[in-house]
Amino acid sequence: MTDIHSDKILILDFGAQYTQLIARRIREFGVYCEIWAWDHDPAEIAAYGAKGIILSGGPESTTEAGSPRAPQQVFDAGVPILGICYGMQTMAMQLGGNVEGGHHREFGYAEVEVTAECALLDGLKDHAGSPPRLDVWMSHGDRVTDIPEGFDIVARTESVDIIAMADERRRWYGVQFHPEVTHTTSGEQMLRRFAVDICGCSTLWTAANIIDDQIARVRAQVGEDEVLLGLSGGVDSSVVAALLHKAIGERLTCVFVDTGLLRWQEGDQVMAMFAEHMGVKVIRVNAADRYFAALEGVADPEAKRKIIGRLFVEIFEEESAKLRNVKWLAQGTIYPDVIESAGSKTGKAHVIKSHHNVGGLPEHMKLGLVEPLRELFKDEVRRIGVELGLPHGMVYRHPFPGPGLGVRILGEVRREYAELLARADAIFIDELRKSGWYDKTSQAFAVFLPVKSVGVVGDARAYEWVIALRAVETVDFMTAHWAHLPYDLLDDCSRRIINELRGVSRVVYDISGKPPATIEWE
Repeated sequence: MTDIHSDKILILDFGAQYTQLIARRIREFGVYCEIWAWDHDPAEIAAYGAKGIILSGGPESTTEAGSPRAPQQVFDAGVPILGICYGMQTMAMQLGGNVEGGHHREFGYAEVEVTAECALLDGLKDHAGSPPRLDVWMSHGDRVTDIPEGFDIVARTESVDIIAMADERRRWYGVQFHPEVTHTTSGEQMLRRFAVDICGCSTLWTAANIIDDQIARVRAQVGEDEVLLGLSGGVDSSVVAALLHKAIGERLTCVFVDTGLLRWQEGDQVMAMFAEHMGVKVIRVNAADRYFAALEGVADPEAKRKIIGRLFVEIFEEESAKLRNVKWLAQGTIYPDVIESAGSKTGKAHVIKSHHNVGGLPEHMKLGLVEPLRELFKDEVRRIGVELGLPHGMVYRHPFPGPGLGVRILGEVRREYAELLARADAIFIDELRKSGWYDKTSQAFAVFLPVKSVGVVGDARAYEWVIALRAVETVDFMTAHWAHLPYDLLDDCSRRIINELRGVSRVVYDISGKPPATIEWE
């Protein structure tokens, strides 16, 4: 079987917000890569066996004492190196060049002129004519003012003389711009050229190969033992279920806890897809009564989250205790979770945190962990889900919070509120899908507001609930813009919700960005 990890790139993270984007771009064209903190154990860096190393950007200044540096083992490895932004600056500084601060900060679009031949940039041009010019994205204050011995200047802008440098003999390159962001038009070609042409990596990292690799690994790990999975209906746990079912079949048991706080009719949909359509062994626990009883009178968002989380663990433990032969617990941990928990040994790396739901199950369960997605980014998980035969509409669904509707019902959670909200949400999503706006937004949902508003229903005055609609566009969920949905679409949503749902007299649309607002209301 092909070793899909044999040809690999190592990315050393200096704390840039774009570092994960570098890895995702490289994996998109089929090359495996990992992200390690810049201060990772140098001996492990030397032993890793990467075919090339990328030094990421970062928020520090190389001109300040104690700022991050690449370990000497990077330069001793004898492999191609690509320094991006801060990565280029620390390369220049460490190899005998010079970097200066205090210059006018360059942020955003810039046009770069390629001034000399090099394997990284040859033949790339975003504009007609000569010399070749490239559209790139800048984000830096410091700049390289002297290049190290052995390097040539290969690109410049009108205001900055050294924008890219190359040492062709050692195959070391530095660029002041960010090739990983889509604003750099030829950025993906540069990264492909570095990983595939310069480093010589084969493009083995494909959805089909990843599935085959993980099936072999799971079988080797669990042998003939049985595996337990908490199936939430979300993308990660659904893909884990499909993958494990393909790997071990009947030896997988899923526990699906229907909390009463899920999307409209989601419990039935999960059972239809996994139990009936795919033949997965799923135990459905109808626990809505327990959840609503536990949440009665509780209005504080954090208290609600704790109750919902604790109850899930209790129910999961109760069900697992009935299964005598289970030795392994499967979880939907993905690669951003792993990067975050690895962190940095010095704490100097400015790690941008990712949101994730790592199951906090009790240690006394004494089960081994199976985490078949722990090498994968979310977009890779989705591609694998489609390859495994899961419906595209389910795999590419918008994110849904772990506590479900419990944090979309403001204040106390009641059964009648949850049902009303789930149905309003379903109408909103249905209209977004019909209009083609669902895939243009990153996350869209309805919120139940615990306030009553006067309305007119038929000829009578009504005093009924308010539903808020929220839709955002974002790349990383750290910042977000409210989606500018057409008025006609909002009108359709409002009329349907008010007409079809008894108890709602008013619908409002949330036009807050993040920051200052968060995406979820609680």
